Amino acid sequence: MLPPTVWENIGSPQRRAAQTINAASCEARSILCTVRCQKFLISRVGEDWIFLILLGLLMALVSWMMDYCIAICLQAQKWMYGGLDSNVLLQYLAWVTYPVVLITFSAGFTQILAPQAVGSGIPEMKTILRGVVLKEYLTFKTFVAKVIGLTCALGSGMPLGKEGPFVHIASLCAALLSKFMSLFGGIYENESRNIEMLAAACAVGVGCCFAAPIGGVLFSIEVTSTFFAVRNYWRGFFAATFSAFIFRVLAVWNRDEETITALFKTRFRLDFPFDLQELPAFAVIGIASGFGGALFVYLNRLIVQFMRKQKTINKFLMKKRLLYPALVTLLISTLTFPPGFGQFMAGKLTQKDSLVTLLDNRTWARQGIAEDFDYIGHSQAWKHPQVNVFVTLVLFIIMKFWMSALATTIPVPCGAFMPVFVIGNKHRQTLWPKQMSHIGGELGVFI
Repeated sequence: MLPPTVWENIGSPQRRAAQTINAASCEARSILCTVRCQKFLISRVGEDWIFLILLGLLMALVSWMMDYCIAICLQAQKWMYGGLDSNVLLQYLAWVTYPVVLITFSAGFTQILAPQAVGSGIPEMKTILRGVVLKEYLTFKTFVAKVIGLTCALGSGMPLGKEGPFVHIASLCAALLSKFMSLFGGIYENESRNIEMLAAACAVGVGCCFAAPIGGVLFSIEVTSTFFAVRNYWRGFFAATFSAFIFRVLAVWNRDEETITALFKTRFRLDFPFDLQELPAFAVIGIASGFGGALFVYLNRLIVQFMRKQKTINKFLMKKRLLYPALVTLLISTLTFPPGFGQFMAGKLTQKDSLVTLLDNRTWARQGIAEDFDYIGHSQAWKHPQVNVFVTLVLFIIMKFWMSALATTIPVPCGAFMPVFVIGNKHRQTLWPKQMSHIGGELGVFI
């Protein structure tokens, strides 16, 4: 005999069908309730936060990896140059061949994979944020070309910047991340929301580049759009802050820094950051830097117009696309060769090393006597036994000025902010060597 419970389970077909329907209905209701709660929590509360965290994390990793690769490239050039100190000719060949190869590879790789990656990308992003559709500017191919091309261009040691391209790279990451998240539905199927995320990405690009989230938000507000929604403030600031924090944590993890500090450290007084008698000096430096910024833009435009008007040269360079960047790189690297003319303009220093020596709040003269200056570390590169330090500074400004204007015309992913920051700091040191570096880089504000 079977137990009574078994007889009950073997009941009529109607009873078994009803039990199955009830179980399926309860399961369907629970799944539906879970999906609705998930959609409400994600789309109404946390989807923006999830997206911004992922964007900040991704850009911090990209920025750190690129800086790491750039540092290896620059160190390799110094290693080759230092290992051939017994022969000046071999030193020169190593010094000029290395950047020529990297720039040529960057130009060729970018042209083959995605020509849209050439330049900084800021003008294109301003156009996209105004509602104009530009095809191929926010694709994965453009992202790969931009990252690899920019790494090689900066690793060559040419006077090029990374801030503008990083704005484009962050926008590329935001666009690709939006497409990925739209596969699961949600608010990122809305095109207007994607535009808002692009505005936040512009802040992230600057934030992870200089570890300056507030500066990134200000850049996103003032440069990228004519109308900036209030709701985008917190999005840009949160993503830029998270990205800058992770970027500096990675530096600590890689033992580049002992703790989380500013990218370019200064030693300003905390009680009162400036003296009243310094205000006229700041005004003079600002005016001079404003004229210098206008002159930089004018010189860059003259170079571009000259290349376009010369039809014979233009046709030749169109056929030999890699010849122009190779020739420009050869010229600049030759002039910065340390045993040659580069010894009069600290040619062996990279842009980062130059900024480190300029932002350490040292005065370039002690009571007006440059020979008494205490040269330590990278500052030793500015010392020459036969030339005064102010002559070296003036030569550096003049040479880097036109070199930077010329280098930014190379068809590779690059920007102009970092070079003009360096020129602005040199301008400040030359005009007023006893003042602190409060306004170093004023020249870059006008670019």
